[in-house]
Amino acid sequence: MTSAHLPPGDDTAWAPLKALWPIRRDTIYLNHGSFGPSPVAVRDARRAWIKQLDEQPMDFFVRRLEPAWRAARERLAQFVGTTAGDLIFVENATAGMNVVADSFPLAAGDEVLLTDHEYGAVQRIWQRAAQEAGAGLTIARLPVPFRTADETVQAIFAAASPRTRLLVVSHITSPTAVTLPVGQICEQARRRGIAVAIDGPHAVAQLPLAIDALDCDFYAASCHKWLSASFGSGFLYVAPRHQRLVRPPLLSWGRLAPGKLESWSDEFIWSGTRDPSAYLSIPAAIEFLEQVGLEAFWARTHWLAQYARRRLVELTGMEPIVPDDPAWYGAMAHVPLPAARGVASDSVLASRPEDGSVSTLLQRLLWRESGIEVPIIEFGGARYVRVSCHLYNDSTHVDQLASALGRLLSQGY
Repeated sequence: MTSAHLPPGDDTAWAPLKALWPIRRDTIYLNHGSFGPSPVAVRDARRAWIKQLDEQPMDFFVRRLEPAWRAARERLAQFVGTTAGDLIFVENATAGMNVVADSFPLAAGDEVLLTDHEYGAVQRIWQRAAQEAGAGLTIARLPVPFRTADETVQAIFAAASPRTRLLVVSHITSPTAVTLPVGQICEQARRRGIAVAIDGPHAVAQLPLAIDALDCDFYAASCHKWLSASFGSGFLYVAPRHQRLVRPPLLSWGRLAPGKLESWSDEFIWSGTRDPSAYLSIPAAIEFLEQVGLEAFWARTHWLAQYARRRLVELTGMEPIVPDDPAWYGAMAHVPLPAARGVASDSVLASRPEDGSVSTLLQRLLWRESGIEVPIIEFGGARYVRVSCHLYNDSTHVDQLASALGRLLSQGY
């Protein structure tokens, strides 16, 4: 199945891989960045684990679960560039970030620093944590458009103060699909004595990841996005210097008897009776992408995103907020859209108040009229389309999006 020698822009050469994702026939799916479906190989692996669980639960939970959990963690650690003992499984990046927020020692007067491109749920997590501790929450405004990594790093730390204890930053931003220079950000934070929690759900498999090389303090991620693992699979990395402070949100046995708690991560193996198949099938997702070839995967998905960016810029005449450079974006194209024209959109919203904003309506109309799933995002007083590209996509999907979007924009949406 290796695709190492396939030209990134050759739809015909890549077509056989599309069949490995049974996407519904009425759908053009350009939203892998929100909810990434798994290929057949991963679905089969998860079903095999569920079969073991259902056929003999006692044997599965008491004898098989922990060795399988540790083996899956070891495989994931190799893939993301860290030590297995520094990882735990969580259901998604949001769950991991909540563990950090519940464990990181904030005191009255401390400050937590975020950027204005941070995911909304993460903002809410740290608003609550800061409020409960009597700490402050500061938002650094990043320069738009983005020009250089140095300028971006400077903008973040211009908002820091001697009271800043923790910086929470996305590896790849959710609303704007920007790959931030997290290596430089972590280096600058270390100089200032500021801990760093990276929100990384979009980075796993969308780009090469080496967590240990970053020397961050925490890294929370989902595996159901670009890695295409099962929904409900994610991880949290905790640097050894913080592990003694981390506590599970659900306190249970940690390990089933006769196992004894020997490390911080043991508390997270057993949190009660549940289906762990999403975690255990992560190695199947890694194996699938490695068989495709990671370099080829990155080249193909970036080519598709670049093609989408070019087609949409031709449509709107509006320039994206990042340079056309793989250092700034990978498999997601993020392109601004013109403002809705009032008369047509106002009349539609009046008749369909349940649709909310014009941007929300535009997204729904793309689905209703053309079967296209793609997010229309409002950010910083403007709106954007964020196109996610994976191996089941090809250039015809982008062309159909451009056609449908052009028609709706011409109608005032």
